[in-house]
Amino acid sequence: MNNKPLAFRMRPKDIDDIIGQAHLIGQGKMIRRMINANRLASMILFGPPGTGKTSMAIALAKSLNLPFKLLNAVVDKKKEMEIAVEEAKFSGQLVLIMDEVHRLDKAKQDFLLPHIESNQVTLIGCTTSNPYHSINPAIRSRCHLFELYSLTPKDVKDALKRALDDNQDGLGNMTITLTDEALEHFSSSANGDLRAALNGLELAAFSTPDTEGEIVIPLEIAEECMQKKSFSHDHNGDAHYDVLSAFQKSIRGSDVNAALHYLGRLMEAGDLDSIARRMVVCAYEDIGLANPQAGPRALAAVEAAERVGFPEARIPLAVAIVELCLSPKSNTAYTALDEALSDIRKGKSGEIPLHLKDAHYQGAKHLGRGVEYKYPHHYKNGWVKQQYLPDSIKNRMYYKPKDTGKFEKSLKFVYENMYKKNENDL
Repeated sequence: MNNKPLAFRMRPKDIDDIIGQAHLIGQGKMIRRMINANRLASMILFGPPGTGKTSMAIALAKSLNLPFKLLNAVVDKKKEMEIAVEEAKFSGQLVLIMDEVHRLDKAKQDFLLPHIESNQVTLIGCTTSNPYHSINPAIRSRCHLFELYSLTPKDVKDALKRALDDNQDGLGNMTITLTDEALEHFSSSANGDLRAALNGLELAAFSTPDTEGEIVIPLEIAEECMQKKSFSHDHNGDAHYDVLSAFQKSIRGSDVNAALHYLGRLMEAGDLDSIARRMVVCAYEDIGLANPQAGPRALAAVEAAERVGFPEARIPLAVAIVELCLSPKSNTAYTALDEALSDIRKGKSGEIPLHLKDAHYQGAKHLGRGVEYKYPHHYKNGWVKQQYLPDSIKNRMYYKPKDTGKFEKSLKFVYENMYKKNENDL
């Protein structure tokens, strides 16, 4: 029996063995066209764990019968790369497959660049990170960038069936009966990570006693071997920020079910800090004046969650999320400020009116400062019409109220009436 893991043994032998990724290897797609043209270019393959980046790289090299060397940017030293380049000089061309390519240090990059440029070495870098964030521009500019997507449950199911039927590299030599429910669980609970699904299947196959020469894997065994949904969440990776983005946009879009789902993902990752920050930001950015109490209540929920910790933290967080989602929405306050900042940065500021300037020093009145200032509290209802903005922008209106909540409706009424009245009306 081959002692290598099933996931390793079931790696595709060529491009036609690759599971999923039809947007890259389907007929007429870019990587398929490279193979058909017998010309492999340097590239970066990026995507979530278990999507087959390294396996695809190996399969592409094998499809063109090109020699290849598999290295890891973290583990392997520069000396290993020097050996690979010497092999390339001997063979004429070499595919250098670099796992965790985003971790290449400067010395290794500087060494590889001229060999990539000369096409003596075809680099296929593999990473779970966004290359625009993590790959050195000098490397990135010399490579095509291809994103691999998480596999669908159907893709994973097809791969599991292939492993069960394969007599040479898979589990075909064993008499295994995998129930439909177990197959469904393996394929769906892997969350698109084929490696996790194959590892779970292998564990089930070798840990389940055979009955009269047959190994039966029911749903219960599949659940034990998968333990729970294979949930990938790198706090510093793109997936983390994608979940945070979806979380905030779901709140903004008033989709309480989606917001609770993404809250659950962040909770499973134990990321209370990011949850707290996004909730408070949402309360003021997206709800704002439509429900001004949402901010203090969100902050109170966050403080309660931080005090009690997980798992009880989920209770105040859930309460706050439901309120944030179902509250009326308004962004008028901060967008008004952003417009004011934009004017200032463009030089549209002007001279402060004399009657508003500081008059609390000797000689200020001789300069005309503060002389004509009207103190609002001396007037009916605490308001008097006078100019506050500089002359050049005196009619500028930054704040544009909405009717999305009772509180802001009342503010809008006051705001609009102020510009219709003068002190004689009051």
